Amino acid sequence: MNNILLLLFIVYFSVFFYDASALISDGVILLSLLKHWTFVPLIINSTWNASDSIPCSWVGVKCDHAHNVVSVDLNDHGIFGQLGPQIGQLHHLHTLVLSSNSFSGEIPSELSNCSLLQYLDLSYNSFSGQIPGSLKKLQTLWYISLASNLMSGEIPDSLFEIPHLKEVSLHSNQLNGSIPSNISNMTELLKLSLYGNQFSGNIPSSIGNCSKLEALFFSDNRLNGNLPESLQNLENLVYLMVRNNSLGGTIPLGSGSCKRLFILDLSLNAFSGAIPSGLGNCSALAEFAAENNNLVGSIPSSLGLLRKLLILRLSENHLSGKISPEIGNCRSLKKLHLYSNQLEGEIPDKLGMLSELEDLQLSFNRLTGEIPVSIWRIESLRNILVHNNSLFGELPLEMTKLKHLKNISLFDNRFSGVIPQGLGINSSLVKLDFTNNKFSGIIPSELGKLVKLVSLDLSHNKLEGSVPPQLSNCTKMDYFDVGFNFLNGTFPSSLRTWTRISTIILRENHFTGGIPGVLSEFSTLRELQLGGNLFGGEIPLSMGTLQKLFYGLNLSANGLTAEIPLEIRKLQELQSLDLSLNNLTGSIDVLGDLVSLIEVNISYNFFNGLELH
Repeated sequence: MNNILLLLFIVYFSVFFYDASALISDGVILLSLLKHWTFVPLIINSTWNASDSIPCSWVGVKCDHAHNVVSVDLNDHGIFGQLGPQIGQLHHLHTLVLSSNSFSGEIPSELSNCSLLQYLDLSYNSFSGQIPGSLKKLQTLWYISLASNLMSGEIPDSLFEIPHLKEVSLHSNQLNGSIPSNISNMTELLKLSLYGNQFSGNIPSSIGNCSKLEALFFSDNRLNGNLPESLQNLENLVYLMVRNNSLGGTIPLGSGSCKRLFILDLSLNAFSGAIPSGLGNCSALAEFAAENNNLVGSIPSSLGLLRKLLILRLSENHLSGKISPEIGNCRSLKKLHLYSNQLEGEIPDKLGMLSELEDLQLSFNRLTGEIPVSIWRIESLRNILVHNNSLFGELPLEMTKLKHLKNISLFDNRFSGVIPQGLGINSSLVKLDFTNNKFSGIIPSELGKLVKLVSLDLSHNKLEGSVPPQLSNCTKMDYFDVGFNFLNGTFPSSLRTWTRISTIILRENHFTGGIPGVLSEFSTLRELQLGGNLFGGEIPLSMGTLQKLFYGLNLSANGLTAEIPLEIRKLQELQSLDLSLNNLTGSIDVLGDLVSLIEVNISYNFFNGLELH
């Protein structure tokens, strides 16, 4: 029996080695790579067969007419493991794509022996270590992407000695050091993507010699100094993105040729001076973002020449003067962000010509006057944020016809009049914030038609009447604040449909009756403010069910009586409790069980042995 098993064993391995020996050398090399993989997908296991004479039909493999392997493309195949040094033995390889797998370890220096390699993509893996300096031997390489790995160290100068490189993508790694000054050698370069690393120092002025350059992606690094003036030499530049660095000085663009510039993102830096009026010559510009800098002066009227502009973001600067009416000529504009500046005067009526506008943000400025009716007629409008200005006037009926409107933020202005009933037609509304204005009248019951409404803040106005029970249809409500008005009546029990509510603020109104029992059904509540009303009776035992209360429970300045219920001790996450200015009696010992409390006010009550004032 043992002799038979031995014979079968010998026959099996004889066949295996016979078949493997029939496979040409490139196939054997590919199979040797599998030794370094800890997980080999079934589709590779089933087609990479040692019994084949040539590997040209294997998944991801292509050959030339002489059956030499010229391409290995295994993008997104779920491979785990390392790239073995045997890869350097594929001497006819033109293309290597291993992107979107789970390779780890270092990139083998032997890869540089693939002297005919033209296209190398190892992106979206977990390769680590430094970029091999030996890659400079790949003199035919025109594309390299090592993006989204764990690469560290500096870019070797030798990488920029590869003469025909057109695209270099090294973004989303842990690379550091400076950008090599010999980038001027890259006369064929079209795209350089370095964003999401730790590069520091200046952008070399020699980059202006890369005359074919179309895309520079340098965002999210630690670059400093000024943008080099030589950038104006790059007449083919389409993308210039340097967001989130420490760059400063003035913006050196606009005086040169920028006819092809499509996206210019200078945000989150320290640029100073004025916005160059010459940017109006960048006729292809679709996005200009320079928010969060130190820019001063007025918004140049020449930006109105940018008829293809889709996005203009100049927020969080020190811009002053009036909003240029010429912006209304940018008929393709979808986003206009000018918030947190020092802009003054009225909102130009001409902005109503922006028929494609979706997002208008002018908050935290010094704007006055009324919002032009023409703006409320922009049918595409989704967000209008003009809070923290000195705007006034009544809300026009035109605003009720905007079917796509999601967010209206008017707080901290001087708007007056009634809240239009027709707002209930705007079925897309998610957030309404009318805080700290002079609105009067009732809360329209029609707001109950806003079934997508998540946040409603009408506090600090002159509203009266009751809370409409129809708001029960707003089942997605998370935040509800009607504090500091003249509202009365009771809190409707129908609002128990607010199963997602986290904040209810009814402070400083004229609500009456006992503390509404329906409040105990809001198990998701994090903050409850009922102070300064006319609530009476006892604190309900059911208040102890609100165990998610965290930010605060305020029952102050009402007419509450009797003792603090023992059930209050269940509010173990509560940080702030205000029971002051009531007629409460008995012991306060139960409060000792509230271990998370940071702020407590129980003054002006009648607790045993205490006279807290």
